[in-house]
Amino acid sequence: MSLLPSLLDSKKLVIKIGSSLVVENNKFNSKRLESLIRDVSFLQKKRIKILIVASGAVSLGKRYLGIKNNKVLKINEKQACAACGQSLLMNCFLKIFKDLKIAQILLTYSETEDRRKNLNARETINTLLDSNVIPIINENDTIATEELKFGDNDRLAARVAQIVDADNLILLSDVDGLYDENPSKFKKAKLIYIVKNIDNDIKKMAKSDTNLYGSGGMKTKIEAAQMAMNFGCNTLICSGEKSRPIIRIIKKKKNLGTWFIAKKSKKSSFKKWLAGSPKILGKIIIDGGACKALKNGSSLLPSGVKSMKGNFFRGDLVGVFNEKKQALGKGLISYDIIEAKLIIGKKTSEIESILGYVGREELIHRDNFILNESILIKK
Repeated sequence: MSLLPSLLDSKKLVIKIGSSLVVENNKFNSKRLESLIRDVSFLQKKRIKILIVASGAVSLGKRYLGIKNNKVLKINEKQACAACGQSLLMNCFLKIFKDLKIAQILLTYSETEDRRKNLNARETINTLLDSNVIPIINENDTIATEELKFGDNDRLAARVAQIVDADNLILLSDVDGLYDENPSKFKKAKLIYIVKNIDNDIKKMAKSDTNLYGSGGMKTKIEAAQMAMNFGCNTLICSGEKSRPIIRIIKKKKNLGTWFIAKKSKKSSFKKWLAGSPKILGKIIIDGGACKALKNGSSLLPSGVKSMKGNFFRGDLVGVFNEKKQALGKGLISYDIIEAKLIIGKKTSEIESILGYVGREELIHRDNFILNESILIKK
């Protein structure tokens, strides 16, 4: 028990509330959320800054527009439901929060991945937190395109945790945590209490299960936990169905949920932003010597690259893999793919004669690269 983080030690805490908790039978679940709001009020009195990522807008919009809940929506239909449901969702939150101050923030993937916009979002959110306002955050589904969106609020919550440099992230849903087997099929399934490294065995436990109301299952929660761990934020996946869920966690009468424990991060804010960027625009395969150099903190030179693919430009985010296709990390590329392909496998002294100008010596500078957390653990 002593190994588990204490929520009361948090300076900033992000709470993601799943659709199954916000919406029941296509209606706003006021009773369940009022219990959670009491916990939020308790935490605020402890001078903990709270941010909430809330799902449910699309489900509420479906009911408002008279759409059957089991209908598979086209992107334009989903966006229309989100447009209607978001205002309904905030109106409901205004009623149950009562004396607590709240604000609405709608984010898109492109806004969080652009470094300048990411910093601007942080300043806005921190201003609200300093004013004792609780931001209610959701993805702006009304304008987000399929190829440029988080796709679920688990990953959005992890990104928000990075933006504000949160200590802990709680993913509340209708599941107790991560089990070694599907508990609905196997009675002897065991709840995993602590995860310190998300390896292939952990990923296999997370099946692509989704519920009726939401877009995320355990798989997306594991991905969100991985994002958070990469920049030093602990993550707890647990059920929010019982009364006063956060108080129950704090009292720790028994193990509740699955904690994903992050290494204490010494990364700069830029490295944390880089670690939380999930979408890469290209893949680079490198040899053993380059792998060793990256693990030792060196830059990636063209001579160590075996191949690459993708459609990227200078400054885009690319993934770096060894020859076994294992992910080593990711970073910002110094060249467009057309130029980069011309110099792979070449010495730095040959770059000028190949490209016709004096370019950068490295394909990815060490300051613009971050190793996967699992690689750091193995070192």
